Amino acid sequence: MTSALQGSLLDSWDEAGPRELGHSVQRTQLTDGAWIDLRPNWIAGADALFERLLDVVPWRAESRRMYDRVVDVPRLLAFYDETSTLPDPLLDQAEQALNAHYSAELGEPFRTVGLCLYRDGRDSVAWHGDTIGRGAKEDTMVAIISVGAPRPLLLRPRSGGPTLRYDLGHGDLIVMGGSCQRTWEHSIPKSTKATGPRISIQYRPLNVR
Repeated sequence: MTSALQGSLLDSWDEAGPRELGHSVQRTQLTDGAWIDLRPNWIAGADALFERLLDVVPWRAESRRMYDRVVDVPRLLAFYDETSTLPDPLLDQAEQALNAHYSAELGEPFRTVGLCLYRDGRDSVAWHGDTIGRGAKEDTMVAIISVGAPRPLLLRPRSGGPTLRYDLGHGDLIVMGGSCQRTWEHSIPKSTKATGPRISIQYRPLNVR
C-alpha cells in the first residue's frame, strides 16, 4: 500500500520512540467526571512508523447493517488482543510507556490495540463513545496515538454543549479518561479538503471497545 503523506519537520529531532510523558501531558477537565490528556508530538519517528504500519498491518474492510441496509465502514481496521504480537516494536514501547504513566490511576494496564486507517477525507467515524463492554458503566481510559496527516478529532458532551476540536497527527497522543466514554462522544468527520492518510492507534484495557 502506498501513501501520499507529507512528513512533519519535527519528526527527525529524536531517536524513534515515545518521548517523555510526565509534566509534558496537558490535562483538561471536562464535564460530568470526564477528562482528556494531550501530549503533542509524543512519538519520535511517527512518520516512519506510519509508513511501516501501512505496509505490514493486515488491514481489513468491514460492513455493518444500518437500519434496512448494509453499508461499508468508511475506514480500514485491524485489532490486536492481549495475546497478539503487535505489528511494530514501537507499539510495544508505547504500550509500556503508557502503562508506566497511567496504570496506577487506571487501576489496570492497557491490554489491547486497535488500529484504524483513514485513507483520505472520505474516511471517517461517526459520533460515538467506546461503550461496548465495561465502558458503558465504568470509568476507564482510551489512549489514542495519531500518525500520518493531521485530522480533527471532535468531542461533545452527551448532555449538550460546545464541541471541542483537536487536530491530531504526526505522533500526537490523546487520552480520554474518567467518564468520557459514557458522558461524551467523539468523532472524526469527513472532509472535502485534500487530506492525507492517517492511522489511529488505540490502546484500551480488557473488555473496553
